[in-house]
Amino acid sequence: MAYNALLPLLVVALGALVGVLLEALVPRRRRFVTQAWFTAVIVVVALVRVIINWKTPSARVLAGNFSVSIDNATLIVWSGLLLFALGAVVLMAQRFGGVSSFTPMAVAAPGSSDERTAEAEGAEHTEIFPLMLFSLTGMLLFPAATDLLTAFIGLEVLSLPLYLMTALARRRRLLSHEAALKYFLLGAFSSAIFLYGAALTYGFAGGADYSAIDKAIGLGLARQPLLLAGFALLMVGLLFKVGAVPFHAWVPDVYTGAPTPLTAYMAVGTKVAAFGALIRVLYVAFGGLSWTWAVPLGIVAALTMGLGAIFGLTQTNIKRLMAYSSIAHAGFVLVPIAAAVAVTTVGALSSMTAAVYYLASYGLATLGAFAVIMLVRDGTGEAPNLASWAGLGRRHPWVSAAMTLFLCSLAGIPATAGFIGKLDAFVVAWQGGLAWLVILGLVFSLVALGFYMRIVLVIWFGKPSIERAAAEAGDNTDQPADVVKVPVSLGIVLALCTAATLVGGLFPNYFTHLASLAGQMLR
Repeated sequence: MAYNALLPLLVVALGALVGVLLEALVPRRRRFVTQAWFTAVIVVVALVRVIINWKTPSARVLAGNFSVSIDNATLIVWSGLLLFALGAVVLMAQRFGGVSSFTPMAVAAPGSSDERTAEAEGAEHTEIFPLMLFSLTGMLLFPAATDLLTAFIGLEVLSLPLYLMTALARRRRLLSHEAALKYFLLGAFSSAIFLYGAALTYGFAGGADYSAIDKAIGLGLARQPLLLAGFALLMVGLLFKVGAVPFHAWVPDVYTGAPTPLTAYMAVGTKVAAFGALIRVLYVAFGGLSWTWAVPLGIVAALTMGLGAIFGLTQTNIKRLMAYSSIAHAGFVLVPIAAAVAVTTVGALSSMTAAVYYLASYGLATLGAFAVIMLVRDGTGEAPNLASWAGLGRRHPWVSAAMTLFLCSLAGIPATAGFIGKLDAFVVAWQGGLAWLVILGLVFSLVALGFYMRIVLVIWFGKPSIERAAAEAGDNTDQPADVVKVPVSLGIVLALCTAATLVGGLFPNYFTHLASLAGQMLR
């Protein structure tokens, strides 16, 4: 079983189970703080164990009865997932005006007297923290799996808690319910399709583990239609999770309707885990089919970049805008992955490096941006309407400067980590012979720059429409959205994301070296 190698995964899974017990044992008035601190400690312990595994490197370890691979690729993905999860725990633990972003009573009808009573009594759904740990368990298992059945288990453990938590938004509950229902139904279909693809692939290879699939492809067995059908169905399930076109339709609605801390967690954690699994499946199990999936994956990357960039231009809700940003970035991550097949092993290693670095830069900027979104509030709560952000930079320059930096990184402006990530992705694709994809990537980067800079202009140079209307009416009591006092824990997250985004852009060599380790044992 190799328990030492599996320890980070086991710690998180055990922490989720203990968190369920805390729901029954801890008094309600102390439960929220207890669960938040306990979850943070569990994530830190798991991260420390991953670091210890880094300090004692060894050959690739096959753990869990040979169903989980603990190698450099796994360790680098786990490190990123745990770091981002720790930031997400901080976001989930925030309470503004004494209330969190999650509904006080999910079982009550939105706007009912029961819900108002629960809110007045200070009720809270503290089980979001063990649910988050269950989801994190799936995120850790999904990219480390060495066979399709274990990957499917990781996919389901990852997804089911997210379906539930999406419906728990405190405000705009009907929108939250709609988002959860869409996410659940589409996610169930994609999981079933993934499992059907696993069954067809098993029929072709005689085994579900990646090495058996790779060996069967290498033998050139004659049942190619079965293989291609299985591979296509597997890709549907994987591309759905990364939010790539044409399986992206759930992303805008779910990101908009879910509680903002959960949106941040999904936008970063789910994408990192899903891309980790996608890379292992493509490079390890189906590397012998690279001549088949290279061009289609490049086309998917181009369509994903284009749709995310173009539709992002029309958005006025900043959470929905970030959703289309997430779709566009899924396309940018696919660029170096598609390019790996056109070059040698060294080229594939470079592709892995570029993909991992891009995911890290995207995760830092996205987590930081959602932290700022949580801080910008009006009298009813968060103010996601972009018009409410007008003139924010004049009133709160430091928070606005951090948001500007995150947007610049997402846009790929020089001196940010996002610029290095995008540069590496395009260089690898160019070396891999995908010049057409690089050109399209540059065009769509310029398109996406438009909606990122629109936010920056609104923040720094926009005149609040509410303020203007009040002035015309001779009433100065109405005010636009403002930034609440930044809690210490949330301020630390913002500072770390800001510093890492700058360091990753100005001194990228060390981080690039870490990212390059991810491909050295990928098998």
